[in-house]
This record gives sequence, structure tokens and C-alpha cells, in this order.
Amino acid sequence: MIISHIHKTAKELNLKASQVEAVVTLLEGNSTIPFIARYRKEATGMLDEVAITSIRDRIKQLDELDKRRAAILESIEKQGKLTPELKARIGQSETLTELEDLYLPYKPKRRTRGMIAKEKGLEPLAENIFKQDVSFDPVKEAEKFIDKEKDLGTIDLILAGTRDIMAEWINENADARAEIRDLFLKKGVFHSKVIKGKEEEGAKFKDYFAWEEAVATAPSHRILAARRGEKETFLLLRIIVSEVEAHKALRTRFLKSNKSACVPQVDMAIEDSFKRLMAPSIENEVRLLTKEKADDEAIKTFANNLKQLLMAPPLGPRMVMAVDPGIRTGCKVTCLDPQGKLLEYQTIFLQQGESREREGAETVKFLCKKHKIEVIAIGNGTASRETESFVRTLGLKDVKTMMVNESGASYYSASDVARKEFPELDVSVRGAISIGRRLQDPLAELVKLDPKNIGVGQYQHDVDQSRLKDALDDVTVSCVNQVGVDINTASRELLMYVSGVGPALAQGIVDYRNQHGAFKTRHAIGNVPRFNVKAFEQAAGFMRIMGGDNPLDASAVHPESYGIVERMAKDAQCPIKDLMLQDKIRQQIDLKKYITESIGMPTLRDIMNELARPGRDPRAQFEFVQFKDGINTIEDLVPDMVLPGVVTNIIDFGCFVDIGVHHDGLVHISQMSDKFVKHPSDVVKLHQKVMVTVKEVDFKRKRIALSMKNK
Repeated sequence: MIISHIHKTAKELNLKASQVEAVVTLLEGNSTIPFIARYRKEATGMLDEVAITSIRDRIKQLDELDKRRAAILESIEKQGKLTPELKARIGQSETLTELEDLYLPYKPKRRTRGMIAKEKGLEPLAENIFKQDVSFDPVKEAEKFIDKEKDLGTIDLILAGTRDIMAEWINENADARAEIRDLFLKKGVFHSKVIKGKEEEGAKFKDYFAWEEAVATAPSHRILAARRGEKETFLLLRIIVSEVEAHKALRTRFLKSNKSACVPQVDMAIEDSFKRLMAPSIENEVRLLTKEKADDEAIKTFANNLKQLLMAPPLGPRMVMAVDPGIRTGCKVTCLDPQGKLLEYQTIFLQQGESREREGAETVKFLCKKHKIEVIAIGNGTASRETESFVRTLGLKDVKTMMVNESGASYYSASDVARKEFPELDVSVRGAISIGRRLQDPLAELVKLDPKNIGVGQYQHDVDQSRLKDALDDVTVSCVNQVGVDINTASRELLMYVSGVGPALAQGIVDYRNQHGAFKTRHAIGNVPRFNVKAFEQAAGFMRIMGGDNPLDASAVHPESYGIVERMAKDAQCPIKDLMLQDKIRQQIDLKKYITESIGMPTLRDIMNELARPGRDPRAQFEFVQFKDGINTIEDLVPDMVLPGVVTNIIDFGCFVDIGVHHDGLVHISQMSDKFVKHPSDVVKLHQKVMVTVKEVDFKRKRIALSMKNK
């Protein structure tokens, strides 16, 4: 732990140094963010997961900056060029960019034109020209360097060599680079144009065939789209700045205000340095900086969407029939018990003759009756609306029908997880099972998928994949621990996201459960091989045991606090179960009596909330959604039609809405409200029911423009 990092982070995040220090200490002790946020509120001053994550990330950045600083200092020192002034400046640098600018003159590099000129002995002449003394005549001094044995050439070639040396000095000047970089960032303009002859092939990038936008204001999605077009070789993309402004800034910095004959030579070196060295280098830097910024926005959007998706309201433990629609190969029909266990599956065929359709109808009716089906889940892919219409004509009493977003179901069905769970089943049957399970409990089913395949991102394959994975893992861990898991029914994939568990221990829990049966108490988890004291501390509060020996095991009360609850029950002269069931008893408890050095009022309030609603699910109540009858395909749409829909994806420039025609429509941010909308997430949430108006339909490109405005 570095104290200066603690204070710097505290200042930047507007926190107390003691809070940051407490978080860092806990993280260094292998505590997880969900555990710290939930069970160490007294230590951190009640910081939430967002603040704790920000502390973790900033401390990591500062540590990495220090490592790079040390490596640079060591490199320059080995070269014997580390002056006290340079060392101090490197020590004061607060960004990686500043460090790299200072290191550039000393960084090992390939042989350059300036190096070649130095090898010819032209550096002293370049130094004198760069000083721009009035009395110094560069032409006369260059004549002295003419030497046939050294093959320096003519006076013009000698002066050109000195300019090559000066151009590199200018390019490697940290302050000059910072100024030009600032010019690129503040006044630079993105320019993209289509590569000749690729107009038709690259039609999806038509908006960027002649695109210009300021670097300072270009939104994330447009930067990433243009970069993708460039990567796929349909576009040429540049960042341009005014050469006039750049030259003016460099002249102000390097030209002396005198009448020295050296000034024209230095001026030519400035122009060459900018065009040949500095502009290409800094353009690449700014491309990287804008890419990182665009990545940040895209990753943030993806993470927010993923959180809403994982925290979507669960149907809960109901008997479900799940259908993966299909025309040629038939509809795969699966029946699941309330825990998502496969009971039976069949294949029915629609639109292949009346007799096969009658046979399918009898099959669905029979299965519904046999398994007491309560809800039919239909995947929203091809033939989904036809399948839904078919089901609704069957007159199934007390059976509700629900369309389910099946994005990613095909990835699951072909995954190692699905093959291991259902080795004997066809991929389409596995897909149907996944559709049903994600209705019963979206979180438990979606953790089995790589989040990138769930379909709620924006250019997710174009952003930094390592940073994306870290962000999405953080979201998944947060959601799983916020909801909690039933340790006796949870899959390995769900258990591995529990605080302190991970893949190996998750498999160990499943293996132990299969061998010894259901866990009766939380403390029995400690019997799992390699499930040590630290793992138990981190995980126990997020694991639930329903109907176990101790009623507290079904709650989020951590076992380390059981003693306090037992004292409360003893003081109230009642069993713990009565303490959980009766508000009147809890209202008589004076929490101040139970404050200790390690447990304060925040934890005690959490305990009381849990006693009132043990193991409560923080997710919202499930609501059924029904699309408009008769609107089944994109061809059924006409402008000004008003339809119900469900938000399926939120992006920086709007949101996509499923209106039941197999192709989600786009509500552009300008069409989301009658008022100004800063970001779409301020207006809508994933799975939100909305009413939309059809504005335009592009049948050729299968694009639907929608509006949520009242006007």
C-alpha cells in the first residue's frame, strides 16, 4: 500500500483517505467487492460497489504508472543520461502520456535520418544553428564540414542533415508534443471516406463515406463504427488538424525573435518535424486516446445493459413449456419443472399441412395437461409469431403465453456447458430448454453464456476485449451476489460467481452435493475440499439454504453475525424463527445495545431488514407482455401504426424495441421523448414495456424506425 496513492485517490474521488485505505486493506486481504460493500460498511464508511470498484481501478492505474516510471528511470540511468532535473520531472508526471513523452528522446529506436546525420558528425553544427545566434552563419559554417573522406556531400546536404537532427529534437520535446496533442484533441477533425470501388460492398457504412466530425465531440458509436469500416477495408480514416495552427505553435516555441540567418533552417526543420514525425505519431496517439474513450462509453453502456438483463424479473418456480420455433425442422417443445429440470420434449410441425398441425395441437394440449403447465415460453426468433398465434388458438385455459428473447440461446446450446448437461440432446432441444429457463430465472441461465453473445452490447467486438471482460465480470459478480444463490440447486456456472468461490470451488460444491446430498447448514459448506476459512467468510452470506436447520441460513445475515441475532432472540425471550416472523417483537429491539467495536448501526440495520424479509429477491415483479394481434412480420407494418413493444437493447444513440415482427425497431434518441434526452438510459430500461409509433420501414435493409414521442 502506497500512502501517496491513497491520498491522491481519495482527493480524486472526493472520499476520505481512511475510506480508501480501508478498501485497499480489505482488497489486499483478498476480500471481494460484494463482500466489502455488504459486510464491511463500518470499515469503509458505507461505500457502495461503484465507489469500491473506482478505488480498486484507480489504485491499480497508479501502481502500473509507478512500475512504468521505475522502468523508464532505470533505462535512462543505464544510459548515463539521468539528470536531477529529468529525474524530478519524471517523478512528478501524473499520466502515462507525460512519462512516454519524457522518455521518447532516450527510448531505443531504429536507425533514423537524424542518427545518420549525427554519425557523420553534424550534431555540433545542428546545435549552433538551433541556438539561432545572430552572428552565426549556417552556410559558412557548413562549408567547414565539407570533407571528401567523410562523404558529407554538398552544403545543401550538410544543412539537410542538421535539419534532420533538429526535426527529431523538436519531435522529442515533451512540451511541444503536449501542445500539439492538445491541438489534435481540441481542434482535430475525423475524416473518413469510402475506398474507391467499394461503395456497394460497404453499403452498411454509407453514413461514413464522407464523414467529418470534431474529435472533441464525436460520439463513441460513430468513432467505433468508422474504425470498423476502416478495419474491414471499406473506409479510409484520418484525424486532421490545421497545419497553419500547428506550425504557428511550434514556431512560437522554437524560433527566436531575431534576425539570425539560422531561423530559416530551424523553420524548415519545424515544418519537416511536424509533417514527417510529429503529426503521424500524435495522430496515432489521439486515435488510441479516442478509441479508449469510445471503448469506455461502449463498455459502460454494455455493462449497464447486462446488469438490467441479469436483474430482469424472474417468472419464478413455475411449470413451463418452452418452445424453440422452427418451420422446416419443426418446433422443439420442452417441459420443465419449477427448478428448470427437463421432464419431456417433443417436436411438432407447423405450416406443413393440416394433419401435422392438428397432431401438433394435440401434442401441446396433452403435454400441458400431463405436466400441469402454467406458462408457455416461445423464443422470439424465426416463426415465433406464427407459433404464438398457433398456441393462442388452442384454448389452453389458465395457461399464459410469453415471448422470450432468445439471443444467445444458440451459443448456449452448442457450448461445453450444454453438452455436459445434455450430452444426448440435439442443439435445438437444448436451446428450447435455455429459453424456458431464462424465463424462470434469467440470472441463473444467462451466467452460462459469454455476455458478448447475449445481444445487449454496442460494437462489443470492437472494444478492448480484456477491459470488456473485466467490466462484464464485475457486473455478473455484483448481480449474482446481490440476488444470492440457493447452494442446493445452483449450477456450477452460477456458483462460480459467488464472492470468494470461483470455478474450482464451484465444481467442488457441486461434486460434494452430488456425493453427500443437500447441505443442511451453511457451516457444512466448510466440508467441501479446499473451501477454507477465507472462502467461507467471503461466500457464506451470499449462499442460501432453504428449509435448512437454521432459519438464518435462508437470509443474507452473515454467519459471523448469528451470535448477535441469537442475543436479540434471547433478550426478547423468543426463538429466532419468531423474531423473523413477528414485526412486533422486532420493533421492541433497541439496536444500540448490540453495537460492538466491529459491528455498528449500518450492519445492525441490515440484519433487521433481513429478519423482516429473509432472502428477499431484489428483482422486480414479473409482468406478462403481449404484442398486437395480426402484426407478425415486417410486411405488416405501416407508418403511424401504434404498437406495444419491449425494450431489448439500449445504445448511446437510442434503443431497440421488439414489436413482435422478428426485427427489432430503432427508437433514435431524438425520438425517445418530447423533452431533451441526454442518454437513452435516462428514459428506458431493458425489458420495459413501451408504446411506439412506426415512423418508417426500410423493407430492403429490414430496418424499422420507431418513435416514443406523444406528438
